Amino acid sequence: MWKGTEEEAVFRQETPYQLSPSWKLLLLSDGSVTRHLQLMTNERVEVECLEMRDIGDQREGLPPQTAAIEGPLVQRQVLLHIPDPHSRAYVYASSWWSAATVDQYLKDRSQPIWVSLSQGRTELYREILQLELGNCPFLEERFQCEGPFWGRQYLFWHDGKPLTLIYEVFSNQLEQFLGNPRQPGI
Repeated sequence: MWKGTEEEAVFRQETPYQLSPSWKLLLLSDGSVTRHLQLMTNERVEVECLEMRDIGDQREGLPPQTAAIEGPLVQRQVLLHIPDPHSRAYVYASSWWSAATVDQYLKDRSQPIWVSLSQGRTELYREILQLELGNCPFLEERFQCEGPFWGRQYLFWHDGKPLTLIYEVFSNQLEQFLGNPRQPGI
């Protein structure tokens, strides 16, 4: 439905509607989504690893920004859950890593990336590349709610090099913690 940069979303307000401050904070923060979820809910975030596979040097169908990651690549896809009676997923994430270094940074693949990187005291810079608003039947089923959903794509940089490309999509169920994503009055 819509794709754009931080500049387009925040400063030029070219999104389909003006985002509320709480959703801007979630989408554009350089903080950890896992940490944000823990702080919002006072719950431990659980990871459901859907897939972690070697994809080699094949980049067809991948985001163009994966070109920044030295190949061959490993792709990891997860859902982040907050323990509740419905076992709902609140965030979908896909990440692409260099096969040569992924084990160095994700020692326990069942943990959220933020947990693994913070245990290793890895210093990072997060470069937000793109925001998106769109629909996805698979995520409607997993999130147990209708779209459209907000997503973002960013690079983690470490020691001046791109470490991983991450794509995250956020469930509309997060409205219970963040409020409506539309700026009040719009």
